[in-house]
Amino acid sequence: MRDNRLQPGPTTSRRRLLKASVLGAGAVALTATARAAAGAGAPAPRADSVRPLAFTHPGMLHRQSDFDRMADRVAAGTQPWLAGWNRLTANGHSAASWTPRPTATIIRGGDGQNYPQLYNDIHAAYQNALRWKVTGDTAHGDKARDILNAWSGTLTTVTGNADRFLASGIYGYQFANAAEIMRGYSGFDLGRFQRMMTDVFYPLCDNFLVNHNDACITNYWANWDLCNMAAIMAIGILNDDQAMFDRAVDYFHNGEGNGSLPHAVPFLHGDLAQWQESGRDQGHSLMGIGLMGSICEMAWNQGVDLYGTDDNRFLKACEYVARYNLGHDVPFTTYGWGTGQNCAYREHTAVSAAGRGQVRPVWERIYHHYWGRQGLNTPNVAEIARANSPEGGGGDYGTTSGGFDELGFGTLTYVLK
Repeated sequence: MRDNRLQPGPTTSRRRLLKASVLGAGAVALTATARAAAGAGAPAPRADSVRPLAFTHPGMLHRQSDFDRMADRVAAGTQPWLAGWNRLTANGHSAASWTPRPTATIIRGGDGQNYPQLYNDIHAAYQNALRWKVTGDTAHGDKARDILNAWSGTLTTVTGNADRFLASGIYGYQFANAAEIMRGYSGFDLGRFQRMMTDVFYPLCDNFLVNHNDACITNYWANWDLCNMAAIMAIGILNDDQAMFDRAVDYFHNGEGNGSLPHAVPFLHGDLAQWQESGRDQGHSLMGIGLMGSICEMAWNQGVDLYGTDDNRFLKACEYVARYNLGHDVPFTTYGWGTGQNCAYREHTAVSAAGRGQVRPVWERIYHHYWGRQGLNTPNVAEIARANSPEGGGGDYGTTSGGFDELGFGTLTYVLK
């Protein structure tokens, strides 16, 4: 019988090895040797991972050329962009009459939770910013600016239990994206907003990626790392901070936690690849696909190709998650991991049907990169993207936080042809 105990390898740091060594012979999915046997490996940064010297603005989820395309297609009444636009304008968050509710302290997790007022306002800022960029209507531009200014002049703390790290990551990258769209708008206090992102959001993101809330390195699911990686990348772009941007790119390739590509996609199955949370439930798997897609798109818009890393490994994971949520069978390799502070062993032995078929606005961006830009075959992603089109955004997929994990409106913003 093959010995599956952890052995030092090229992708296994001493920290990961020590924290997981108590798992014993059953820790299949934590071993560097098992990952290599599954085709994982740690992809080295590609030659095209070197970013040009100057940041592109706007240059997070959308570039100016994207806004020009949206404006042209909507003005011409061309489908499917018009259908995507109609979803945006039907959403109450996009109304110029939106009233923000800034507060000094946001709490996610534990007593006194009030974080819905933050994510609702972020989505209102983003949606109004989109409406301004597409039509030039300054009522929406003014509203987006006023929401951003209200929060940067008020918010001083994001706190709560461990869930505060979800708040720092998800709302950090979303807030930065809304601000990036409004860069240069009359009356928008970009400097103050940048300071808020650096002082309030970044320290939590940094803390999580370094310490993982003092837990076993494998304790937190991929989406925890991914949202904080996305926030650090977005803040780096917003603040023209090369070191922040580079850190997020390096973590994508080499990070110890479950958000790095080799750990988020631990097993290859031919043209499919198993997502780290597939044995947990499908809602969180979709969330992770959306977050990694956001990271790849922001990097792409700064001249760095993370989408193509390790022979399009992320595409294979997208095909896997899409295929299962379309109702088809997928292969599954037992996934084991350590939990808590002592790395108590747990494992998934089958893909989870919980939340199967859930709809989240994560597919248009992925489909229109791999098929639209790259011309690759994406049978499952193509089918699920078309089935869920036109995509909506925050407020269209429920009122709880899961419905606001994605900024959305991918049919309007990402469809290329």
